[in-house]
Amino acid sequence: MMGTFSWKFSVVILLFFGTTHALGADVGAIELTMTTLDNPDQVVPTLQIFLMLTLIGIAPFLLLMLTSFTRIIVSLSFIRSALGTQQMPPNQVLIGMALFLTLFIMGPIFTQINETAVRPFGEGLINQEEAIDTAMVPLREFMWRQVEPRDIELFIRLSGETFETFEDVPDRVLIPAFMLGEITKGFRIGFLIFMPFIVIDMIVASVLMAMGMMMLPPAMISLPFKVLLFVMVDGWSLVLEGVIMTFR
Repeated sequence: MMGTFSWKFSVVILLFFGTTHALGADVGAIELTMTTLDNPDQVVPTLQIFLMLTLIGIAPFLLLMLTSFTRIIVSLSFIRSALGTQQMPPNQVLIGMALFLTLFIMGPIFTQINETAVRPFGEGLINQEEAIDTAMVPLREFMWRQVEPRDIELFIRLSGETFETFEDVPDRVLIPAFMLGEITKGFRIGFLIFMPFIVIDMIVASVLMAMGMMMLPPAMISLPFKVLLFVMVDGWSLVLEGVIMTFR
């Protein structure tokens, strides 16, 4: 096997150089050079571009970890599961709705970050470290308002450290506590969403059993009734209003 590979590789090399020789092409040498910069200011634009590309790469993870997106998308997913509509609304619609609701809820915080961190950094008034610390201040305040006391106590206990004040709690403790609380609250909302639809399923199943139609799937019969109930009570508005009010 190794001999066959070496033979094929040699043929490719010979064909390449034979073709270039026949065409009269000159296969020149490739040189790589590295130079030093005398002025440190020349490095700043390159570092800014690198930082921007890095932030773009981790932006989805920041959206999941530091904002209201997690609770909203979990709640919207429970609506679809409770209705039993499979892939309706599609994932793209749910994610888009959750994204714009996140922008609606986090709008004042993003505005504050832009005014206190992004603009001064772009104008060169503060450095990168100061910009990150300043941007984290409103995000930490938001997470601290939403985090459950038992969740923050859990991660403080797991860290094996003690902290006197809120400012002393590091992000590596606050962020996972906040995410755990967001998932828990999303499941609480999902439980409340599921209850009326479970009642409809039980009623339909009981009626079908009383009529002797035990082979007919209750989920197929109850689906239009659940959709009708959800539309009649303006379910989307009620759920979205309830989810948004949990952040107030």
